[in-house]
Amino acid sequence: MALTGSCMCGAIAYKSDSDAAVTALCHCVDCQKWTGGAFTSNAVVAENDFSVTKGSPKHLYTRLDVMPGNIIIKAGGLDNGKANLNNKIDVEFYCRDRVSYLQAAEGAKQEHLFG
Repeated sequence: MALTGSCMCGAIAYKSDSDAAVTALCHCVDCQKWTGGAFTSNAVVAENDFSVTKGSPKHLYTRLDVMPGNIIIKAGGLDNGKANLNNKIDVEFYCRDRVSYLQAAEGAKQEHLFG
């Protein structure tokens, strides 16, 4: 099943020909500052399955050196209610920075830092 998503105004759109290989929450202070929220929710997809279908994005997705061959998509940009990541979080990163009013996601691996 493919994932599709876009920016708020719709000028940028993308798709992945496969579902997320990993779903993750990140509680690091960089993600908190970047989004203005307490954490980011992310879908990790294979780079070979990912394509931009409209526009020229600058910051709509992320590539990390520690995860070669993958694209990290912020779940909030996913279409059709997919931002809930099918109610399945595989891992939470930077749990040391998780805000005190949040609990661990049930069944998710808890990482003090990244990996």
